[in-house]
Amino acid sequence: MPALTVDVRDDVALVTLDDPGASVNIFTRAVREEFEALLERLERDTSIRAAVLLSGKPDVWIAGADVDELAALPGAADAERLSQMGHALMDRVEQVRTPVVAAIDGACMGGGLELALACSYRIAADTPRTLLALPEVQLGLIPGAGGTQRLPRTVGLRAALDMILSGKNVRARRALQTGLVDEVVHPAILRDVAQARARELAAAGRGSAARVRAAHAGAARRSGNGMPRALLDANPIGRAVVFRQAREQTLARTHGHYPAPLAALEAVRAGYVGPRARGYETEARLFGAAAVSGVAKQLMFIFFASNALKKDPGVPDSAGRLPPAPIRKIGVLGTGFMGAGIAAIAAQRGVAVRFKDAEQGRVLKGLAAVRDVLRERLSKRQITRQELEDEMSLVAGTVDYSGFGNVTLAIEAVFEDLAVKQRVVAEVEAVLPPGAIVASNTSTIPIARIAEATRHPERVLGMHFFSPVHKMPLLEVIVTPATLSEVTAAVVAFGKRLGKTVIIVRDSPGFYANRILAPYINEAGKMLDEGAPIDAVDRALVAFGFPVGPITLVDEVGIDVAGKSGNIIADAFGSRMAPSVSLQRVVAAGRYGRKGRKGFYLYDEAGKKRGVDPTVYALLPTGAQRSAIPDDEIQRRAVLAMVNEAVRCLEEGVLREPRDGDIGAVFGIGFPPFRGGPFRYIDTLGASAVVRQLEELNDRFPPRFQPADLLLEMAHKDSRFYPEPRRAD
Repeated sequence: MPALTVDVRDDVALVTLDDPGASVNIFTRAVREEFEALLERLERDTSIRAAVLLSGKPDVWIAGADVDELAALPGAADAERLSQMGHALMDRVEQVRTPVVAAIDGACMGGGLELALACSYRIAADTPRTLLALPEVQLGLIPGAGGTQRLPRTVGLRAALDMILSGKNVRARRALQTGLVDEVVHPAILRDVAQARARELAAAGRGSAARVRAAHAGAARRSGNGMPRALLDANPIGRAVVFRQAREQTLARTHGHYPAPLAALEAVRAGYVGPRARGYETEARLFGAAAVSGVAKQLMFIFFASNALKKDPGVPDSAGRLPPAPIRKIGVLGTGFMGAGIAAIAAQRGVAVRFKDAEQGRVLKGLAAVRDVLRERLSKRQITRQELEDEMSLVAGTVDYSGFGNVTLAIEAVFEDLAVKQRVVAEVEAVLPPGAIVASNTSTIPIARIAEATRHPERVLGMHFFSPVHKMPLLEVIVTPATLSEVTAAVVAFGKRLGKTVIIVRDSPGFYANRILAPYINEAGKMLDEGAPIDAVDRALVAFGFPVGPITLVDEVGIDVAGKSGNIIADAFGSRMAPSVSLQRVVAAGRYGRKGRKGFYLYDEAGKKRGVDPTVYALLPTGAQRSAIPDDEIQRRAVLAMVNEAVRCLEEGVLREPRDGDIGAVFGIGFPPFRGGPFRYIDTLGASAVVRQLEELNDRFPPRFQPADLLLEMAHKDSRFYPEPRRAD
């Protein structure tokens, strides 16, 4: 069946893209060929005077290019030719005899937005699902079908660079303000208005789009950058300032690890200050180079892996099973920071929440924290005030177990103490209906130990959310040998409903993410024990690609929390996981990190980091006497400690497969995405090289770097975690 259907109404062709073989519309080779045929028809069929492009998919107009096709490109020249083909197609859309109106309802991404930019007129449905973006840099790419050329001339240089260099979404009304779309209408009248505008454009003749825009422009239309575009865009000095600032900001954000934003900036500059042909030529060339780069390959792997996890039910042999039981109401036990975050994201997805704590004051404070999370979405215009109130009405608080009689999933998020957690899960299990599930949000305590306090340990598992819950994408679902498959499947499905990327982890101290984080944090602390400056350790690992350094991370999560978690893992795994003397002493000194405005760093009243606290050095083994450790050694010691532990998790069965470990590390603890995750990183270096470095370090610091048995076996066999990638030219 074709992806494009054409319904001619009088003299307007209503063209609907609805690929029957895909859940969303993307530009596959077949779809591109259908567009070519459509344009041929529009050129020769004089009874058609205009066309409207619609989507038959709910929530998506066009999601962009076929990433499978991009990942399979054998070389830069092939990718460059693909970009040139995209240019030719969009040029035909722009120059076709009939005006083409883009009627956008849903996500309009990448190549979809590049198609819309080539159309004569763009109308967007006024719904939260309508998002417009050029997200290519998030895959290590740049726009390749003219996006770096058409967008700046449509919305202005600064607004275009803001979109292209970040890949961020723009909602319909903001798109109207910047001129990215020409009108925003209610979705119920989108088709009718689009048909009307198509006829107006046809009647006015070629080159009349500006007059039609002017006739329908509303008060919301204005320059999106707060300054007349001519002052900067048409002024060589102003343009130079914009490009210089954009480059500086990009380097500050990416630390030079992601070449795509700088390539996109170069492509924009080439077309904006030079001839049109040079801009398109530069875009194609740089797209070709980016598409086969190592960074793009790693980021595309993360894209594919996260998409695969969306389809993963979490249990084996799922064919023929009944769908997981739906979870319509949850109980959240504990109204602190984590509990409030869980309640907030559940309410956002239309799930009723019964919120419980021991004191009314805590309940009220938790409800206020939920409202704060929802209000953040209101401030970003992601929801209306009425939607905020509707979501807030789904959360009710209590100091007893009233209202828990119809809760199908209870999630405890209380203090990280085994006895407290056992008491809470035993209490809540007694009031839940038959068949209800009990989950623990513990970060390190084995789930089986918590389940000992329940009558039905087969209905108990872990749901380890990451902080802050409403921003961090990962959810670890921790299963014990007793956990029923149907319980696992139900919770995995619910985690996806909450918008999380879910990995299954076998019950073990620290589970996966926190377990591999422990040796990384410990090694950073050991280097402080040896006299390394605090900020030097952090700088070296930020330079490696982590979003923050390990010492800053300890301050962020709370030194007391990090110390308690570290002790639990050390008790489980012995001397190779022993925490540093530095961390133990800072914990003993009562420093809490950012939440107490004093840790390894100092913080102002707003919680902003103000630099290393010089007085903390008095607590460390070498005092104020600091001795430099080379950046490459800091990186090697901390990172290899982490990836070696990741391999142990795989060989012990804590992880199901390397994919889960890579996604867990990237989405859960900030492992550099451009390196692909611990297992992809080992494949990049080679198992033999990693073993050699670990053995050298273990000679100096036994037993912390003893290579995992699986890694030794792989080095001996010269094997990999993933198949050998095809070579690029």
